Amino acid sequence: MSIEEDRYIRVASLAELEKSGSHTLSCQGRTVVVFYHAGSIYAVDNRCPHMGFPLDRGSICDGILTCHWHHARFDLSSGGTFDAFADDVATFPVLIKDDDVWLDPIPEPRDEVNHWSRRLNDGLEHNISLVIAKAVLGLQAARNDYRIALTIGIHFGLHYSVQGWGPAMSILTCCANILPKLSEVDRPLAIYHGLQHVARECAGKAPRFPVEPLPSGIIGQKNAIQWFRYFIDVRDTEGAERCLRTAIECDLPKQLIADMLYAAATDHIYLDDGHLLDYTNKAFELLDHVGWELAGSVLTSLVPGMAEARRSEELNAWRHPVDIASLLLQTRDELPSLYKKGQRAICTWKDKERLTLLLLGDDPEVIINTLKDTIQSGAAPEALSSALSYAAFLRVAHFSTANEFGDWDTVHNTLTAANALHQALTRTPSVELMRGLFDCAMRIYLDRFLNIPAKQFPTIETSNQDEKDLLQDILNSTDRQQNTEGLSRLISTFMSSYANQNSLLAMLGKIMLREDAEFHSFQIVEAAFQQYQIHHEKEIRRHLLIAIGRFLAAHSPTPRTTVQTYQIALRLHHGEDIYRSNL
Repeated sequence: MSIEEDRYIRVASLAELEKSGSHTLSCQGRTVVVFYHAGSIYAVDNRCPHMGFPLDRGSICDGILTCHWHHARFDLSSGGTFDAFADDVATFPVLIKDDDVWLDPIPEPRDEVNHWSRRLNDGLEHNISLVIAKAVLGLQAARNDYRIALTIGIHFGLHYSVQGWGPAMSILTCCANILPKLSEVDRPLAIYHGLQHVARECAGKAPRFPVEPLPSGIIGQKNAIQWFRYFIDVRDTEGAERCLRTAIECDLPKQLIADMLYAAATDHIYLDDGHLLDYTNKAFELLDHVGWELAGSVLTSLVPGMAEARRSEELNAWRHPVDIASLLLQTRDELPSLYKKGQRAICTWKDKERLTLLLLGDDPEVIINTLKDTIQSGAAPEALSSALSYAAFLRVAHFSTANEFGDWDTVHNTLTAANALHQALTRTPSVELMRGLFDCAMRIYLDRFLNIPAKQFPTIETSNQDEKDLLQDILNSTDRQQNTEGLSRLISTFMSSYANQNSLLAMLGKIMLREDAEFHSFQIVEAAFQQYQIHHEKEIRRHLLIAIGRFLAAHSPTPRTTVQTYQIALRLHHGEDIYRSNL
């Protein structure tokens, strides 16, 4: 034999293989089955790539190998599958020498990143959760860079969504944002969650065809801002998208693009119950992960929702019994002057606690006037939005379970809008964006009845329990339906007993990821993690985590089918025999 052939191992004599039809052997940590079929020799990995069933228990007809567990079919020669739910099976070189069959134990090589990228696209296109999970794990093993799967999900999600940016893209962004707070083993699970939501939301949807930029490909800064805001105001989706794409393609400053979008998102009062502000912020956060090169497709996907969004000045709750909309519109006229005065003032504003209490009050005029006074005194916009976000979290923390279950979504939407406003003002502060301070403050005011009676925080207690045991108790508490108070007590006890909260944050992420989590759960966990980083006061952090703990507990347990599918993929990835527990 040649040097390359030296690594071949003997399988059986040709006569033995002809008689038996197949021979199975273990080599280099894997099991290989060698088939004799129609006068030819073939060798494939004995594990069905779908769910690991032994292929030597399958059958062959006309060169097609069929697995008898789920009827996945494979071309014996190439290993290629005929079924999208399966995968190609690895093949091995064989040769016949001196009437013996020899096997090369090293499979035919393949580019793992390209292979799993293709399989991820297959899983997204056919909405097959198991394929998506396998691809995420395969890409992690091949490159360990979450951005590969993230970028594939972005391209797919934005192409197959004729309505543009939707909840799934926000979920995908949330999953990328929370990765640093999660345990290492839960990070691919988070990406899988996000991609599964993208596949589900895009299933059966028509593709979205992007609008081309203006023929010259050039647009002035003033025109870009003026035209875009006008087109959004009159609900002209196509005009707004073409204007925005031209601005991006001709490389107008990123800051100007951000100002343009955030201004349009706040030109009307509290658009789409706060979702639009959150979507806009999420789009910029997504670009932070994958780069500005995708800005054209990512940012223009916001336009349909932005143009069609419901405007709160049109809603009865904002007009009666108190005409809040008129108060806000009047304040908008005053805001440029107030902000200009504030910029001239020398201020080290430290009245967060007082402002937070006022934001939770029941007099809208007092709330608005206090915000105006604080702005003209020189308080930084991001500092005000930080206090606003904390007040919104307190609404969730004090949510009364005497309310209807669906009202959790009401206080939740306010919270995520307030957090998005804070992130946006930190990114690109402007007078236009500061209008959102007043909008969110009035939404917090409108939510006041959902805190009657206000649920109180648990008594502060410490525990001598081992940290790991207490974390396990926290996880187990969500096995009981709507155990809001049990989980909040455990969170409070953990924070009083242990100085390092990183493991608690990771556990709260795990609690969400093991459920069939929907849009709002991802939003609130991500918002809590972001606000936790901003607020360094121990008591505020306790309130933040209790708030998300109560929300997660209220929505647990679910059937947990999402994590079941992922666990199957993980076991297959580790080489376990899934079929043995099912036969």
